[in-house]
Amino acid sequence: MVKRILRWVFLVTLITTAVMVTARVWTALHTRQKKFTQPMDIPDRKVAIVFGAGIRGNQPSAILYDRVAVAVGLYQAGKVQKLLMSGDNRYENYNEPAVMRRVAMQLGVPSADIVLDYAGRSTYETCYRANAVFGLTEAVLVTQAFHLDRAITTCDYLGVQSIGIEADLRPYAANNFYRLREVLATLNMLLQVFITRPLPVLGEKIQIA
Repeated sequence: MVKRILRWVFLVTLITTAVMVTARVWTALHTRQKKFTQPMDIPDRKVAIVFGAGIRGNQPSAILYDRVAVAVGLYQAGKVQKLLMSGDNRYENYNEPAVMRRVAMQLGVPSADIVLDYAGRSTYETCYRANAVFGLTEAVLVTQAFHLDRAITTCDYLGVQSIGIEADLRPYAANNFYRLREVLATLNMLLQVFITRPLPVLGEKIQIA
C-alpha cells in the first residue's frame, strides 16, 4: 500500500514538473524574437505598457522604479509616444499608477503623455484592459527579464501584439524567488488565457490619443 502511494506521488510529481517545464519552454520559444535589452534596438510603437510591481508608502520598489526608468528611456529616445502605467489601486492608500506617474514626471515625461490604468492588478488584467479599455492592438512591454516571457505571451493572446524590453538595471534581492514564482504563474496564465478567460474590472473605454 505504501509503495503504491509512493508510486502515485512520484508519477504526479513527474507529470506536474513536466507540465511546468513545458509551459516555460513554450513561452520562451514564443517570445524569443520579441525581447530586447537596449532601447535603440526596439522598433517604434505608439505606447509602452509599464507593469506595476509594488510600492512602500509612496515610494516605488526597486523593480518598479527600474521599469518606469526604462520606459522613460524609450520615451526620450522617441521609441514610444505614450506611457500606460498599469498597476494596483484597489485600496485607498495603495496607488501604484500614481507613484509610477510621479516618478516618470520627475524623470522628464510630461503628464499629458502618461495614461494611468488603476485596475491592472495582475499581468492578465493589465493585458486584457490594454485592449478592451484602452484600445491597444500593439505595444512595447516594460518589465524585468524574469517576467517578460509571460507578459508578452499574455498580451499577445489577449489582442495586444507585443514586444518587450528588459528593465533589469540592478541585481534584485529576491530575483531567484521571482524566477521560481514564474513557473507557477506561467501555468496560471495558460489556464486564464486559453480556458477560463476571467473578466477583469472594465469600465468606460479610454482612447489613447
